[in-house]
Amino acid sequence: MHIVRHLEYYSGSKEEKIPDFRPDFPYISTQVELDHYRGSFVPWHWHKALELFYMESGELRYHTPGGTLVFPAGSGGLVNSNVLHMTEVLSRTGPNIQKIHFFDPVLISGSYDSLIEQKYVTPVTSAAQLELVPLYPDDPDQADILRLIRQAFLLDEDGFGYELSLRDLLSEIWFQLLKHISPVLQEPSAPAGSAGDKIKTMMVYVHEHFSEKIAVSDLAASAYLSERECYRVFRRCLHMTPAEYVTGYRLQIACRMLAEGGDPVTSIGHACGLGSSSYFGKTFRSHLGCTPLEYRRRWQDNDKN
Repeated sequence: MHIVRHLEYYSGSKEEKIPDFRPDFPYISTQVELDHYRGSFVPWHWHKALELFYMESGELRYHTPGGTLVFPAGSGGLVNSNVLHMTEVLSRTGPNIQKIHFFDPVLISGSYDSLIEQKYVTPVTSAAQLELVPLYPDDPDQADILRLIRQAFLLDEDGFGYELSLRDLLSEIWFQLLKHISPVLQEPSAPAGSAGDKIKTMMVYVHEHFSEKIAVSDLAASAYLSERECYRVFRRCLHMTPAEYVTGYRLQIACRMLAEGGDPVTSIGHACGLGSSSYFGKTFRSHLGCTPLEYRRRWQDNDKN
């Protein structure tokens, strides 16, 4: 099981880069130590792999374009393929640890365009209304699924037949999930593409041009939208304005540079597109409650300890 303490992106697409995700067996299990994330939140991101998670300790809030859900210790869920999401830590009384199975849907279907994929996988992964499936232990059926999720983490990765045992467990989990979500799959789905693809295109533009001046017209043009539609898509999908997202992403980059390097604050402000040291400091303090130098000392002292 891999320990994860920060988010990485693939270059170009900017979807989350999942460590050691092999094409010949597209699966990885991770233990996400959420308290090590800068600001105690995981920024907006997406990935093709399905995300099957269990909250080992602490409490976490998931945000998707469709809304928010809270997951205390002992709960879990499924994040669908290519769904935009972000998470934030809610508990401050102890460690916040999340365990995740990441796997490509082909691990369930066996091959692309197979009968299993057509009947049992694609109806789920293509359902725009099915962003996040919550699972809570107070419901007996959901508790059984959570038990299987935990059981899969306990398999011996070096043991004989590990891959077969894991695939069997994931298939059983998928079967139980299908029965659980079947009423949702009958609901009408939004047309494929549109807002979800547009917001990803504009997010990629921000990730590639954050150090430059970015106008709303630039963002809108990158996704072939009007400025009015650009505002609407950001509000609908990320629940914020384009300017708020741009500033938030620049601050994420600034936090990483402050915590991991020794560049002067003035240089970091310009490199992140936040301008002069005075404007950078004012913006940083208003969002994070401390100065850039205070933030640097706090995180670098934590790393030393």
